Amino acid sequence: MRIGALAARTGVSVRALRYYEEQDLLTSRRSPSGQRHYPDGAVDRVELIQELYAAGLSSRSILELLPCVVDGEATPELLDRLSTERDRIDGQIGDLVSARDRLDTVITAATANLRTGRHCKNPEG
Repeated sequence: MRIGALAARTGVSVRALRYYEEQDLLTSRRSPSGQRHYPDGAVDRVELIQELYAAGLSSRSILELLPCVVDGEATPELLDRLSTERDRIDGQIGDLVSARDRLDTVITAATANLRTGRHCKNPEG
């Protein structure tokens, strides 16, 4: 599949796909005219790269972790690294849950105040 088709199927820009190649996260073969052609598995790989970026990993970290994530090949050091990344993500999830719970408390209190006719003052005005 050509780069435009991969971009359309994954929702990732052509520019980002080129960047993934520059970072050795994604590979393509070139046609005689220089067009990139990706294997069928490229869609899954791009989606995985996007998930790892969304989790806060750098391209360097993703490159180091991809062999283990994709092929199940791991050294003890790589498994430690994966565990560290998972723990960091768990911490982020905990922080997000706490923020959501705080917002729920504020929303509940504000809703109750609206029902009783009390309103929060806008701090900007």
